[in-house]
Amino acid sequence: MMIPSACKGIWRAAVQTLRTSRSSGPCRVLSTFDGPAAGLTDAETIFALSSGHGRCGVAVVRVSGPASATALKCMAGLTHSLPPPRTALLRSITDPQSKEVLDRGLILWFPAPHSFTGEDSVEFHIHGGPAVITAVLQALGSVPGMRPAEAGEFTRRAFQAGKLGLTEVEGLGDLIHAETEAQRRQALRQMSGELGRLYQDWSHRLKRCLAHVEAFIDFSEDELIEDGVLNQVDRSVCDLQAEMERHLKDERRGERLRSGVQVVIAGATNAGKSSLLNTLCQRPAAIVSSIAGTTRDVVETALDIGGFPVMLSDTAGLRDSPDLVEREGVRRARERVEQADLTLLVIDSSHLPADARKSAAFLQENLEAVLPTQEHLESDRCLLVLNKADLLSEDQRKVLDLELRRAPGLPPVSLISCHSHEGLQDFLTVLHSRVKTLCGDPLSDAPTLTQARHRAHLQQCYTALAQYQRFRDTDLALAAEGVRLALTSLGRITGRVGAEEILDIIFKDFCIGK
Repeated sequence: MMIPSACKGIWRAAVQTLRTSRSSGPCRVLSTFDGPAAGLTDAETIFALSSGHGRCGVAVVRVSGPASATALKCMAGLTHSLPPPRTALLRSITDPQSKEVLDRGLILWFPAPHSFTGEDSVEFHIHGGPAVITAVLQALGSVPGMRPAEAGEFTRRAFQAGKLGLTEVEGLGDLIHAETEAQRRQALRQMSGELGRLYQDWSHRLKRCLAHVEAFIDFSEDELIEDGVLNQVDRSVCDLQAEMERHLKDERRGERLRSGVQVVIAGATNAGKSSLLNTLCQRPAAIVSSIAGTTRDVVETALDIGGFPVMLSDTAGLRDSPDLVEREGVRRARERVEQADLTLLVIDSSHLPADARKSAAFLQENLEAVLPTQEHLESDRCLLVLNKADLLSEDQRKVLDLELRRAPGLPPVSLISCHSHEGLQDFLTVLHSRVKTLCGDPLSDAPTLTQARHRAHLQQCYTALAQYQRFRDTDLALAAEGVRLALTSLGRITGRVGAEEILDIIFKDFCIGK
């Protein structure tokens, strides 16, 4: 068969693009779900308890798949038509085998594609007693073509049906596990698709860049491509690199908010570190004793500080000790300080110099002895906590406060007493402000990276775009490969990248051969 010359380039571009992604198929779905549910077929109908376990007023049992309508009819005693979509009906829930009434509750019918999974779905809203739930689940298991769902399988099917993007799936998981108000806000924002839309926009722009470069390689010799196409690609690549660089330089705010700010209490023995931990979490989480070196391991507790998640760690007192166990505790303490997002350096106020003018130098020496690097000293990753303020006279506190206000270069200093709770509220205000700065505002700021895998793939994307810049003037094929690698890396975040989308843009943007 003879192929017109104007069509040969199109054919070459199609073959080349499809060849590079042959291993991925025409539209590969990149999913983090690699568990037992990965090989399921569309013919299987699944069911599971979708509400929380334990005794409750109402429990929700969800069914999804082609046998959903059958399950609804035989469990709810429907002999003819199905109920109106998304309308709750009060019915007796019966066992399809014995015809015994198991419960009386609400049924809801969600025909495809207007359901969470995109498939025919049913919900049974029943009483939340363990016996009722067990009976209904056993009855569903007796319906032909039904089986219990694997963990995360409903959400997986929603993703495969295009109901949720991969970042939205992750946002849904974060929303379910959110324990603080700020975590809820960030997860809800991601589940609504804001982060996914940002990455989809970048992905669309990369597809255009790749399509233009591929078309230029194949058709420029025939003068079928207008001048300036590569200049447009150059500008787009530079703009994308700048946007990605700003996105990556977020100081891990979203990741901190998702997993919790790592706050470490450090200092010398008997400074009151364990007392501070117990005061903040309002329970005896750590042993408090007048014996130096009581804490020898890391004691952790999760806190909600003004809506922000904090993982608070009490550590062993920093000192030289002949005891092997205590020395290991000190090593772990220094390791935690090095990894911490924020260090609370606790100092016994009674150990301050008698001359208040020397207090600033004394505190600076303590900072340098505890914080591992100059970077930690110069950053906002430390707060000074002067404990046992109740042992100081009023005059001593006034002079000390005046001298510390004049001292340059010191982090914020809080004078508190874990015994009398004096100054504790002011300290909590400072701590909340610092934690909020480390996490950012999940509502007002731009969407941030929330997972380490997002950061890794974006860094790969950024590096691949640098390959385009490096080979732009010497080898366009290698430059195009850089854009393709960038697109693939970005597709691993969003969950989808397809070769036919590149071809669509080639045919749409270029009137080749008319």
